Amino acid sequence: QVQLVESGGGLVQPGGSLSLSCVVSGVVLGRYSVSWYRQAPGTERELVALITSGGTTNYGDFVKGRFTISRDNDKSTGYLQMNSLKPEDTGVYYCYIEDWLKNNYWGQGTQVTVSS
Repeated sequence: QVQLVESGGGLVQPGGSLSLSCVVSGVVLGRYSVSWYRQAPGTERELVALITSGGTTNYGDFVKGRFTISRDNDKSTGYLQMNSLKPEDTGVYYCYIEDWLKNNYWGQGTQVTVSS
């Protein structure tokens, strides 16, 4: 059984930082790309960041150098470091993994709220 468990969300003031983690079990994470998506109420889910199995990264345009995605295959964990957070970054953040055969899995999400 494949499980993705996100953690690290919470309430933070504008300009603050949060570090999200996604612990994956049931698969060999090294064979998968790891992505973070987010969804605010009334909006579609959007890609925040992606890191391939080879370590190549890609970010949504709105990130603009504020977030960093990384992975530790030995710990079977993906990470998203978020700095300079803005109120518009508020939403549920989801971890997503996919392999080259398009097998894919979602986590349950973690809430991020940026507010003063």
